[in-house]
Amino acid sequence: MNIGYLGFGSMGSAVAEAFAKYCGEVKDGSVVQYAYAPHQDKLRARAAEIGAVPCASAQELVRASDMVILACKPYQAEDVLSGVKDALAGKALVSLVNAWFFADFKRALGERVRVQCIMPSIPMKIKSGVVLLAEENDLTADERALLRRLCEASATVIELPEEKIPAATALCGCGPAFFYMAIEAMGDAGVKNGLQRRMAYELAAAAMVGAGSMVLADRTTHPGAMKDAVCSPAGTTIRGVAALEEAGMRNAFIKAVEATLH
Repeated sequence: MNIGYLGFGSMGSAVAEAFAKYCGEVKDGSVVQYAYAPHQDKLRARAAEIGAVPCASAQELVRASDMVILACKPYQAEDVLSGVKDALAGKALVSLVNAWFFADFKRALGERVRVQCIMPSIPMKIKSGVVLLAEENDLTADERALLRRLCEASATVIELPEEKIPAATALCGCGPAFFYMAIEAMGDAGVKNGLQRRMAYELAAAAMVGAGSMVLADRTTHPGAMKDAVCSPAGTTIRGVAALEEAGMRNAFIKAVEATLH
């Protein structure tokens, strides 16, 4: 089985890197990864880091691949697909393209191409990602099983109806950027109060990892109750919580998620 990445930017190469690091079928060579991107110098350098085989054209990549992972930008998808439509016949197409759905691909490609839409997250690179799989697909059972094995090696795989994918993507796909901003802001606060910047970032990041791990480990306790457990009467934490509420922290996060959906 050969997998090709049609587009090798940040998300496509992150997925390829995760598969290369953590999936035994890629490590042992039973799954070979190919990659194509227009900027050949960058492509060859990045492909060499990951162990993928660079291709000189999109057509070459599709011919070499049994399963093609489409990882271009949404505005590029129509042009990219039109150039390889015939070559894709009889193959599986796995899309990482935001806002393109199963029916969109069927209209563009017809019934000769089997389609699965997924949405991964960058933390796959360190075996801490989430991959959303749309329930709507027409992969073969073997193709779907392979895709799940590849993804589960470096991520939590969650299967959802297609209409739920955008909201879920806002949380697990866009969410890391929001949390990086929170780490940066808390780091600034630490520096303002005398900490070295690297230490401040590490402390803020460790606090975020710990809090998230507790939520995942205890699915019966509400996050609000966990927050309450840290807040002592007239204590330092509740004063910080009150300051965040006054600054509109909850509404800011809600608006950030909703902004990604419009």
